[in-house]
Amino acid sequence: MLNDMQAAGAGLTYQLSRREPDSPRETRAFPLERRWRQPRQRVGSAPEDITISRWICAPTGIRQEEATTPSDRYFFAIALKTTRVKLTRGRHAIFDGVMPAGTLYIGAPSQQLSAQFYAPCDFLHFHVSAGSYFPTLRPGAGYASAEALNDLVLLRDPFAEQLAKALTERGHSADREFARCIGQTLALHLARRELPHAKVNALPKWRLRRVEEYVGTHFDHCISLSELAKVAGLSRMHFAAQFRVATGYRPREYLLYQRIERAKSLLSNSEMALAEVALTVGFCTQAHFSTVFKRITGDTPARWRCASRNALASSRLSGGDPASTRKAVSCVLPADFS
Repeated sequence: MLNDMQAAGAGLTYQLSRREPDSPRETRAFPLERRWRQPRQRVGSAPEDITISRWICAPTGIRQEEATTPSDRYFFAIALKTTRVKLTRGRHAIFDGVMPAGTLYIGAPSQQLSAQFYAPCDFLHFHVSAGSYFPTLRPGAGYASAEALNDLVLLRDPFAEQLAKALTERGHSADREFARCIGQTLALHLARRELPHAKVNALPKWRLRRVEEYVGTHFDHCISLSELAKVAGLSRMHFAAQFRVATGYRPREYLLYQRIERAKSLLSNSEMALAEVALTVGFCTQAHFSTVFKRITGDTPARWRCASRNALASSRLSGGDPASTRKAVSCVLPADFS
């Protein structure tokens, strides 16, 4: 059953460190890209075995980008925030949908890739020397081959997510040597990764839509894996595997995510007490609600509510709303409030 006791396995969602500046700026460790997948090289410097850069995009519409991996490089991308993107090669769609934070994409040398960004995104890009870290890759070698690594999308890869977090949380204190060490660790991790023998297809969109609608209607109840599989018209095993490929979430994680999204709406738009919010969205206790909420958002429900209202009040200040100003000033939490 998808109940609170099973929720302990919910995945982490990467949050930008509070130590990072409000407006993204370059750091010595990883400069920002002016064009997608094209890091700037220092004039007169020899090519490095690992180059790290950051791509931040806030499109107002659909943004189309295209790049080709150099012949001597592998390309890795780690999503720092959840986004909506489509990756294609020619007429072949590699990925099309919501890409969760922590997703890892791998491209082999000399491969062209197109991307369409439908929502704001934030990626760390690693350009890694093929000769230094992948010299022995070949079919049947026991580890991932170059062919198998190309266009590999690992949804919410925990190890890659933690490496990205370790690097970005350092902010401006991260130096080039530290960043290079992170890049080496990631490259060695992928070079020695054994891939699954059987490829799992994503849950078809019409089945996924039925599941999403069912969860949207019954999120405040205990929903079993068998129920969701029945809604999708599949066995439990096939449904769970295909659902994760399609969304990046295990079914129980997706249910928790939907509960937290509903809780955010209640926290922002009502004066409902935290215990009442917890019960309304399907949690048995306020304590467990607070634990899951902080795991997913990075903040406790009370602090998230305060921050949300402060942001709303700040946006209204430009219109000269004195009531909003008083509300923003009054929203101060005691040090031990959670």
